[in-house]
Amino acid sequence: MSSKIKILVPVKRVIDAALKPRINATNNGVESTGVKYSINPFDDIAVEEACKMKKNHKTLVESIHAVSIGPSKAKDVLRTALGRGADTSTLVDVGDAQVEPLVVSKILKSIAEKEKANLIVLGKQAIDDDSNQVGQMLAGLLGWSQATNAAKVTIGEDGFVEVEREIDGGVEVVKAPLPMIITTDLRLNEPKFVTLPKMMKAKKKPLEVISPSDLNVEITSRLETISLKEPEARKPGVIVNNVDELISKLKELKAI
Repeated sequence: MSSKIKILVPVKRVIDAALKPRINATNNGVESTGVKYSINPFDDIAVEEACKMKKNHKTLVESIHAVSIGPSKAKDVLRTALGRGADTSTLVDVGDAQVEPLVVSKILKSIAEKEKANLIVLGKQAIDDDSNQVGQMLAGLLGWSQATNAAKVTIGEDGFVEVEREIDGGVEVVKAPLPMIITTDLRLNEPKFVTLPKMMKAKKKPLEVISPSDLNVEITSRLETISLKEPEARKPGVIVNNVDELISKLKELKAI
């Protein structure tokens, strides 16, 4: 491989995956007051994978830079990434603004160019908006190769990266040279617990705070949430004793 690999890992601060989100009083969003936040699970997998790459390819991988776009409190998820093994980090402070995928992609493009990254590893989607768009948009803006929904990643000495993707009925294998964007799926790895000593060491690692204007990116919203409501509760099922009863019930429901 002709040049060193510099990995950029975007991470998002989201409501903890173990919690059930509640709709706010105005019915136009999710309640965020008094709620526990954590790193987006798919992004946590991306950080873990980047760190594995650096551990397994010490002569190839030069550095890992983590970046988050969010409020000042998003420093917490960057500390998690640094504790896991990222070398440096940047917070693009947007306050309480809800940043849409296209703007996120433009910000990440600027960060990638600033950090001279040639491999971007990020979660395939965030569990709050489930957009699954940033990786693809970012690849388009940068003009890089992309491999989405990665279940296995292999870095070759020939300068190519091989990615296995689970598809209906099997596994698809794609291969591309750097620069490249990879989005991670759940089966790629299982992130390890970050110990307290590692989190303490993470506090000494660089964490730069900038604003979108520093990157010449304007935050604009194209979408507006009009209303949000809980899905209708499912009706209880009916237990039948035999096939004849099943057929009778299906006829009642006009399913057959």
